[in-house]
Amino acid sequence: MSLDQKLDRVVARHNELRAAMASETPLPPDQFARTAKEYSDLTPVAEAILSLRCKQAELGELDAMIADPKSEPEMKALAEDERKGLAAALPQLESQVKLLLLPKDAADEKNAILEVRAGTGGDEAALFAAALFRMYERYAAQRRWKFEVMDRSESELGGLKEAIASIAGKGVFARLKFESGVHRVQRVPATEGSGRIHTSTATVAVLPEAEDVDVRIDEKDLRIDVFRSSGPGGQSVNTTDSAVRITHIPTGIVVQQQDEKSQHRNKAKALKVLRARLYEAERQKLEAQRAAQRKGQVGSGDRSERIRTYNFPQGRVSDHRINLTLYKIDKVMEGEALDEIVDALIADDQATKLAELE
Repeated sequence: MSLDQKLDRVVARHNELRAAMASETPLPPDQFARTAKEYSDLTPVAEAILSLRCKQAELGELDAMIADPKSEPEMKALAEDERKGLAAALPQLESQVKLLLLPKDAADEKNAILEVRAGTGGDEAALFAAALFRMYERYAAQRRWKFEVMDRSESELGGLKEAIASIAGKGVFARLKFESGVHRVQRVPATEGSGRIHTSTATVAVLPEAEDVDVRIDEKDLRIDVFRSSGPGGQSVNTTDSAVRITHIPTGIVVQQQDEKSQHRNKAKALKVLRARLYEAERQKLEAQRAAQRKGQVGSGDRSERIRTYNFPQGRVSDHRINLTLYKIDKVMEGEALDEIVDALIADDQATKLAELE
């Protein structure tokens, strides 16, 4: 199907929905709500298409005037000037329409669950995981997102074995979803006397926060264990069985929470993380089906893929998916320059999807 045919179908569908809502025979409430939502979603696309078509028609009229031997020289000169401006503006209008036509990720506007875990590298990996977790916390603060630590397990040197946070705000998942994967660090550890550079890793998972309507969890599919919380080095956090471990039997997913002193609150947090993981698993399955023919997909969520390297001796951060290198590692780790990487990843993803429309 050509692009013009796709545009025609969008406009026709928009008109069809408008007619259905204005019909003398009222739609059932549920159907009306679905129709109104689809109409609302299509309205900016249809308007952009009509604007594009209007400009294309104007261009055709100007071309006809310029080609007409009966046109007066002054009118032809004015038409040629107007045509230059219009021809220069059309590619941008076409790009805007194509971007609006891209399939929307239903999870983009959701809040997110951030999970950071130390990978290979022992204590240095745990310290790097802590640095990454702080980077995302600072980035969230700069974007005025709410960052709530849900669970954290610290190493003896102040690093993080793992940490989980809930991030709430506008477009959180849309901007953070490309952070999922293996992050690698190259630096000289503070404990290294010879000045030798070590390589360590940490894994990041960003999951769209699921609501009850997104994922329904059957209680009979859960095994819930309670136990006594403990802190780093085995020190006691409290003396009651407040920690909660939930196993989702059908998938084998295990979630553990011990951050709160209340068993009820730990269970609620654990269910929130479990729901997000189940939602993400289903979302990734659908995404894989849609993108089966698309190679080198950005944001596939493949945790085994090294996506970024943080080289401290050279002061650089390199994202391997888009061959982007920034020599401002301090600003990236402070969250200040992370937007440069995120914006580039989003632009690359859009370019890949746009190519599929051609």
